[in-house]
Amino acid sequence: MKKILFVCTGNSCRSQMAEAWMRKFVGDKAQVFSAGTHPEKVNTNAIIVMAKKGVDISKNKSNHVSEYMEIDFDYIITVCDNAKENCPIFPNAKHVIHKSFPDPAKAKETEKEILHTYANVRDSLKEFVLDFVEKEFDIYVKKEPTI
Repeated sequence: MKKILFVCTGNSCRSQMAEAWMRKFVGDKAQVFSAGTHPEKVNTNAIIVMAKKGVDISKNKSNHVSEYMEIDFDYIITVCDNAKENCPIFPNAKHVIHKSFPDPAKAKETEKEILHTYANVRDSLKEFVLDFVEKEFDIYVKKEPTI
């Protein structure tokens, strides 16, 4: 069984959403984790936008990347530049992938616009995970039509 770790700075938003999407799409074909280099509480707006897609991350906890140093991962996937620069080396990781996504927590608009920013990041992460699942697991997940 493959082991996958998503890493971002706070493990409060992007890595949490990526982990949730991966779990949804691969089921029991992989063990999926997320962690941060400086963990914070799971972001309320991330919880809200994932719930709008039927994915519950409200009970998730943020973890520090050091908690996973003893696991031999197949994939370490950093989802922000800061995490890429500050992620410890996992010497037994088979693959290290970096794909940076904007930090929605930096959005400073109205509440509605902020949620729209979170939703855009959520959807970008979903597309990234769908492509990854298709290539690495040979699982095809029907994509929602775009409006």
